Amino acid sequence: MTDEDVIRRRLLIDGDGTGDDRRLNMLLKTFIKWSNTNDSPSDSVVMQERMFSQLTQCEYAFTKSRMVAKMSSAELQNYENLSKQISLEIEKSKQDIEGTKEDFQHAKTIRKNRVEYGVLANIISEQPDRKQTDEKLTQLKKELQSLEEQSNQLDSKLELRRKQFHVLIASIHQLQALLETGEKTADDSLDVFDDEDIDILTRKAESDQMDVS
Repeated sequence: MTDEDVIRRRLLIDGDGTGDDRRLNMLLKTFIKWSNTNDSPSDSVVMQERMFSQLTQCEYAFTKSRMVAKMSSAELQNYENLSKQISLEIEKSKQDIEGTKEDFQHAKTIRKNRVEYGVLANIISEQPDRKQTDEKLTQLKKELQSLEEQSNQLDSKLELRRKQFHVLIASIHQLQALLETGEKTADDSLDVFDDEDIDILTRKAESDQMDVS
């Protein structure tokens, strides 16, 4: 089986096809028919012109397909570049979002600190100023000093009363001793140890207290 027979059988089985395949098949059929017929020169010229016309259409379709393929390739490259650009923009947006989150957190911290500072400022403003505090402290010191002086005076009086009490107790003991030795001895002792002697002892105790102070 020759190549021509193979082409004929394929055309009979596949049909004319569609689009560019149909044009090529029609051109091939016309060429086979022209080569196998013994037409007149005028008919042969008509067949040649028809084949040239079909060939021109095939070349036009091929050129068109090649241009479409080229445009598709350029468009695909454009889409790839656009995809890369979009990916870069997405990555940049993610970084901007992270930076914005940090700024937002920092702003929240600053706002929290401002609120706390405001509360502290209000508390401080409600407290008395330093001048008033110093005046109150000076007044309290004076009152404390006055109380200490009063306490010292009371201690002095208490010490004086204690010494007077000791003198009185000693006098009582001496009187009891004199009473036990007899009435006469007691009378003599009373003449010797009278109220004047007690007064002398009391004044001596006060003098000792002043020396101690």
